[in-house]
Order: sequence, then C-alpha cells, then structure tokens
Amino acid sequence: MDNRTATDGRPVGVVPLATMAGLTGLDFLTGLAAGTYPAAPMAATLGFALVEVERGRAVFRIVPEERHFNPLGTIHGGLAMTLLDSCIGCAVHSTLAAGLGYTSVETKVNFTRAISPEVGTLLAEGRIVSEGRRICTAEGRLVGAGAGRIYAHGTGTCLVFPIGPGT
Repeated sequence: MDNRTATDGRPVGVVPLATMAGLTGLDFLTGLAAGTYPAAPMAATLGFALVEVERGRAVFRIVPEERHFNPLGTIHGGLAMTLLDSCIGCAVHSTLAAGLGYTSVETKVNFTRAISPEVGTLLAEGRIVSEGRRICTAEGRLVGAGAGRIYAHGTGTCLVFPIGPGT
C-alpha cells in the first residue's frame, strides 16, 4: 500500500491480481468507485477519480490544476491522454468476465481546445464500441462538466487475456 491518499481521501495502492481475477470487471470497478478498493497510484498522482461505472461505460472526474501545466501555461496534453486511456480502458474492463484482464494496445486522441484551470471540473467518459473475445474497442470524450464543451476525444483498442494464478 502506498502512503499517499487519493483526492477523495482513500488509500492508494494496487489490488492483488488474485483478488481481481475472482471478480468480473464490473464488480471490480464498482468496488473501486465505491471506495472498497484503494485508488490507483496514477489516479492519486494526477488527482482524478472513477465516479461512475456501468457495463460498457466508465466516467472519471478531475479538476485541472497548476501542477498539470505544460511550459506554455495550459494543461499538458498528457493529462487528457491519460484520462481518455483510463475511461476507454475501464469501459472495456467493465465488460469482462472474472478471470480476464486487458491492456491498451492503441489509443488515438484528438485535442480540440486548450484546457486551463478556469474550465473547472472535467469528465472523461468512455463507452464500449465493439466487444470481441481478444480485442475490444471503445471511445472516449473529455468534456467540461458544466457547459459540456469537448476538450478532447479519442478511440482505443484493448487486448483481452486471462489473469490469475498460472497465467
């Protein structure tokens, strides 16, 4: 377990693979959003959190801050990329049976407008597009929580594989 806490005050850590292997993707992500499991170290580092999940859909929330700046004084594109990779991957993860995991194979992102701390809360929503036995695709959108302006959108491909003891 990490000594840090997430933005919502939860402990930070990595859930043991044996625990994850015994849960469906939706059950694991529901537990993650509810605080049953620790926040991922990356989410704590950047300050985002999984706030909604259902089968084929995952939503993360973040409030951009100065710590996310690039040298030009706007939010670094890597933050948008990370949020989209996360919501796309979790949309896929939410469809997986127990004993299956995934990894991102490819993520394509389009940045549509600059992000500054003044935009306020952003939501990254991922939705499944295609479910295959080994390959799944999903799409994601990074939008302002208030006005719904799109700051970035993209698609991703994930490889599905067995996880757990002996894999």
